[in-house]
Amino acid sequence: MLVLAGVKSGCGKSTATIGIMGALGKLELSVQPFKAGPDFIDAGLHGLVCKRPSRNLDIWMCGENYVLDCATRHSNGADAAVTEGVMGLFDGGDRSTDALAAFLGANVVLVVDAYGMAESAAALVRGFNAHGHGLKGVIFNRVSSAGHLERLSKSCPVPVLGYLPSGEAFGIPSRHLGLKTAEEMPLAPPSLEKLINTVMANFNMEELARLARPVFRAEDAEKPFEPGKASQKAKLAVAWDAAFSFYYRDNLDMFEQAGAQLCFFSPLKNETPEAGAGAVYIGGGYPELYAKQLSANFSTRNFIKNWAEDGRPIYAECGGLMYLGQTIEADGADYAMCGVLPISSSLGKRPVLGYRQCSFKEPCLLGAPGQAIRGHEFHYSRIGNIWDKKGVSFNVMGGNEGAEISSALYKNTLATYTHVHFGSNPEAARNLVQSAGG
Repeated sequence: MLVLAGVKSGCGKSTATIGIMGALGKLELSVQPFKAGPDFIDAGLHGLVCKRPSRNLDIWMCGENYVLDCATRHSNGADAAVTEGVMGLFDGGDRSTDALAAFLGANVVLVVDAYGMAESAAALVRGFNAHGHGLKGVIFNRVSSAGHLERLSKSCPVPVLGYLPSGEAFGIPSRHLGLKTAEEMPLAPPSLEKLINTVMANFNMEELARLARPVFRAEDAEKPFEPGKASQKAKLAVAWDAAFSFYYRDNLDMFEQAGAQLCFFSPLKNETPEAGAGAVYIGGGYPELYAKQLSANFSTRNFIKNWAEDGRPIYAECGGLMYLGQTIEADGADYAMCGVLPISSSLGKRPVLGYRQCSFKEPCLLGAPGQAIRGHEFHYSRIGNIWDKKGVSFNVMGGNEGAEISSALYKNTLATYTHVHFGSNPEAARNLVQSAGG
């Protein structure tokens, strides 16, 4: 397995990873993509390039056994396994890219932004190589000339496996939560083709392909997660479009393995869940960017409101929590949302982010009091006005205590700011499916 690690965020790691994945594919190799840590956006872009879902590998959220099983099962049968790291190589300590690579026995290649330095880059690479479990090579980004590359290569203590020239428009558009999502098609086909061709011309693809070979054996994997089969297929309606696209693919797989039939609908298109759906799942995303459109789609908002008032199950995360509120403030205006929860939200200037251990304080869709699940929180939005609290319990999942509202429970609606990964508590996936009639 190949792990592309960065010196820091913003060094070109995502661009190099996408380029390598695309180049391996152009060499007619099947590539299984992975993302270290909890990020959704990078994983979605991997899927666009590799034509197969990218899987998140996060030891803290899911545990070592789950991560090894995930890496093993999904690498099995692929020609290459490529993981994009998170932040800088060592950032996060025991939750870092380095810790994950060491656990999996993966080959680490460091991506370094070489702009503004030459021989000094060697000291940086030497330090990274000595500090952790060792590097198999380095890729330099923003190399200005052949002479610049020569100076970098001569002084570098590990093999230089490629470079990206400066001045090329390879960048993927970004916004407050990071890169634009796969649903927004941030890489136009000509730009992606240009990136892939540049990688094939300037990278040692033979060596990178060798480093990316899966080393896991099928017998290393545990039995696939099966919490129990439902007596009949239970329909779980999942909101999915450009406003709501933050879903761990493993979570959706676990719902299906627990007996759910997934059916998708788009609030942006004013769609409602199909007939026979037993529960609704509204994930995170960017509802604040589409607040005007979401507000105008009264049919969907009214359907969700009535569904909740009837006591039918809804589970929502982050952007879904905002959508269930009274209003979202965007561009100086307040836009009406579903009105299920007595809250309003708006964007703040600083992010709220970090891992969360959520312990259920009341019975809910996911489990009984005292049970726990793990996940990650990353958002700029804030809960502002809190309207009539009657019938609503706040912070029922714990995890982010204090004045900030982190979760809410109303009738059979559970909403949280945390993006949970059901790998940390597979039984919770079964509980949600059972609420849908499984």
